[in-house]
Amino acid sequence: MVPRRALLLPLPLLLLFAQPRFAADTAARARLPETVRPLLYELLVQPNLTSLSFRGTVRVQLEVLQDTEEIVLHSKELLISRAELQLGPRGLLLLPLQVLELPALEQVALAPAGGGGPLARGGGYVLHVDFAGKLSDSFHGFYRSTYRTRDGEERVVAATHFEPTHARAAFPCFDEPAFKANFSIRVRREPRHMSLSNMPKLESVELPGGLLEDRFDVSVKMSTYLVAFIVSDFLSVSSTTQHGVKISVYAAPEKIDQTEFALKAAVKLLDFYDDYFGIPYSLPKQDLAAIPDFQSGAMENWGLTTYRESGLLFDPQKSSASDKLSITMVIAHELAHQWFGNLVTMQWWNDLWLNEGFAKFMEFVSVNITNPELEVEDYFLSKCFEAMEVDALSSSHPVSSPVEDPAEIREIFDDVSYDKGACILNMLRDFLTPEVFKRGIIRYLRRYSYQNTVNAQLWESFASVCQPGRSDEERLSGDGFCSRRKERSGTSKWYAEDGLDVHEMMDTWTLQEGFPVVTVEVRGREVRLSQERYLKNKEPSQSSKFLWHIPLTYITSRSNTVHRFLLKTRTDVLHLPEEVEWVKFNVDMRGYYIVHYEAGGWDALVSLLQHNHTALSSNDRTSLINNVFQLVSVDKVPLDRALDLSLYLSKETEIMPVTQGLSELVPLYKLMEKRDMEDVENQLKAYIVNLFRELIERQSWSDEGSVSQRMLRSYLLLFACVRGHAPCTRAAGELFRKWKESDGTVSVPSDVSLAVYSVGARSEEGWDFLLDKYRRSLYSSVKSRIKTALCTSPLGHKLQWILEQSLEGEVLKTQDLPYVLVSVSRNPKGYRRAWDFLRANWERLLNKFDLGSPAIAHMVTGVTGQFSTREMLEEVQHFFSSLRKETGAGLRCLQQALESIEENIRWMDKNLPLLKAWLDKRGPFEGPGDHGL
Repeated sequence: MVPRRALLLPLPLLLLFAQPRFAADTAARARLPETVRPLLYELLVQPNLTSLSFRGTVRVQLEVLQDTEEIVLHSKELLISRAELQLGPRGLLLLPLQVLELPALEQVALAPAGGGGPLARGGGYVLHVDFAGKLSDSFHGFYRSTYRTRDGEERVVAATHFEPTHARAAFPCFDEPAFKANFSIRVRREPRHMSLSNMPKLESVELPGGLLEDRFDVSVKMSTYLVAFIVSDFLSVSSTTQHGVKISVYAAPEKIDQTEFALKAAVKLLDFYDDYFGIPYSLPKQDLAAIPDFQSGAMENWGLTTYRESGLLFDPQKSSASDKLSITMVIAHELAHQWFGNLVTMQWWNDLWLNEGFAKFMEFVSVNITNPELEVEDYFLSKCFEAMEVDALSSSHPVSSPVEDPAEIREIFDDVSYDKGACILNMLRDFLTPEVFKRGIIRYLRRYSYQNTVNAQLWESFASVCQPGRSDEERLSGDGFCSRRKERSGTSKWYAEDGLDVHEMMDTWTLQEGFPVVTVEVRGREVRLSQERYLKNKEPSQSSKFLWHIPLTYITSRSNTVHRFLLKTRTDVLHLPEEVEWVKFNVDMRGYYIVHYEAGGWDALVSLLQHNHTALSSNDRTSLINNVFQLVSVDKVPLDRALDLSLYLSKETEIMPVTQGLSELVPLYKLMEKRDMEDVENQLKAYIVNLFRELIERQSWSDEGSVSQRMLRSYLLLFACVRGHAPCTRAAGELFRKWKESDGTVSVPSDVSLAVYSVGARSEEGWDFLLDKYRRSLYSSVKSRIKTALCTSPLGHKLQWILEQSLEGEVLKTQDLPYVLVSVSRNPKGYRRAWDFLRANWERLLNKFDLGSPAIAHMVTGVTGQFSTREMLEEVQHFFSSLRKETGAGLRCLQQALESIEENIRWMDKNLPLLKAWLDKRGPFEGPGDHGL
């Protein structure tokens, strides 16, 4: 971080701002006072890509809302050399302002020198500020990025990333989402560079001294975190949507041939959103830029979305099926933000989920329709399971969660805001019907365009669609909440005439943390229901007060029709028309809850899976696998029953049940790797390989098949090779030998290359060869797979080297360090190194990745997540307790890490004897070797 350079202040100004009124109104809180608001920023910035510094000037047209003696706005690590106030947009008088820096709040207060009287309510003023700063060496604010050409020459890029609170590090501004304004931006540059910003460039003017000044059109009204500008030597490719919007993709010159896929995807997706929302995209252009150093996956800056290179660049010969899917999804996410987040913005960061939950949800809606061949619906469930992992801890937080300072704000960029937000929206869509849901979000977007909103305004938009008395067209018909059918039966409490309130229902999902487990007990035709919070630490005081309005769905052995029942109370009863052999609740896991079946309910479902598993959909089978193992953790189902259910997986062929089965079983032996219990650990590993042996050995070493088939092949072959399954390691070893002997000219199929590289990385010679290919490759997808393979190696000194080099940022980019660190931690030869590295470099990591950031949280929870001994728990507790507030004490991720370790210890102590007895009864299994993950 750039050291703060505070200005010296005359004594009278210090006394002015030491008055109790100012301290109470501003310095005691992180939020800006609502005394003035910006209307228009006229911003000039001039970065120097040689000295790695920048300077600029900003003129801000202000409206005074309350009489005030000072203007308080944000500024972080900027040197302010001049501040003046102009009385009125055309006023000639410039009143000098003195500057008080408030570094703890990242604010400055500007007041007329000598106390020149208050700024009057209703008056118009223009603030002039000259400033300078250093291009940041982190990944936020106005920062430097670098890349190397094929010849090894280093090129510098100056780029911005302002979300959530970093615009203040690039220019003095009112850096809160509710302070929307228009922006007129000018960028000065050398002729060898080009510049981009949110709006189209109007002209370039040559200045004395040879510099050029690019002048961009005035933006629409937007929040500061969406402002963006880039200075680089990038090239571009362009196209135009059916609605007349120019789309351009920018990348480093030697990678411009990898942009065609992203360009076509962006055109198709922007046209989809234009039509789906019925609200035209607000700007004349949309640029997508691949930034060489970029911490987030991507950023939704209005009109200039920015991406990691791996999130945008695609080569048909080098990229895999998963690359195609992930690039399409991330583009869909950022373009959805052009409406959700940009056009309509949350009032404050506590409702971040209004941006991120919607964008995550719309990824799946848009890609499913525009690119059906990607089979994206297969993967939505995994998002809900990931959210539930966090939401099952007492350290979770509500979707709409109070936050104040920047570190707290950064912490809520997590699975709860993104994935849980998307999952409860998907549940609401299923509840209301897709047609009514779409109508509600369009009403929301139209009503609040260019404004800021809170939770309640979204629910009001949905509720108003279904109000009695609206037109038939608006009320719609169907089987959901807005159905006008009058008939009701004992199996349904779903319709508007039951007095349902969307606002009341959704508040139970957004204003309290956690999620429910619904217990089902079938007695003849009677189904008894109860709900409670699913919580792994089993503290009754933390779960007894929670109650949800749960839109239950179910099918039975006698009916594939989806039946519905709204559970609003702690217990209830529904009646079936006839007795059934089995009942399956939460059809296709469209609800954000898990289900426990009592009184033989699990026995019936286990039997069904073993004898006729295709009677249930792939998603239903996946949800049963997840639910039964989660219920083991809260002592509702014994482990041996969950393992009995897993036996059916030997017949499974669909990607989601297979990968979910592995996701539940693999972590069990990962816990054992941290303890001295090699016998039972190897038994379990052998069981899992044998469970999927037939499916593994049916996989071809090719790139053939559908996207899901290709992704499943990649997943299975990597698993089998890492586990040392002989047929896999032989085939992968032979492909690696041929690839190495040809010096990389003989291609390895993209979808199986990770398994091939992982086998190659076991030897010193193979590891070094892979690293050399990593250094030389211009393809981020290839580099990503090689990097993952290097982290699976059993060579401890190589794992240490890759950690150290990722932090230095020369051979491997520091943006990838969180991924590398967590990957090494999952290697049984590397988990201790990863933990020691995290502790030893903690403050350097905070400086690079920011206190409270998702990157820090990922490293903390990823590195410690598989610890399972009391010794490691004490070690982690000791380190965390040594931290100060400014170095991370109190971060939610620290609480999550400790909770997870405690749960791992409890699980192991309780279930190890059951696991060993079950494996002894089922075994012996042929034991594969053990070479990594």
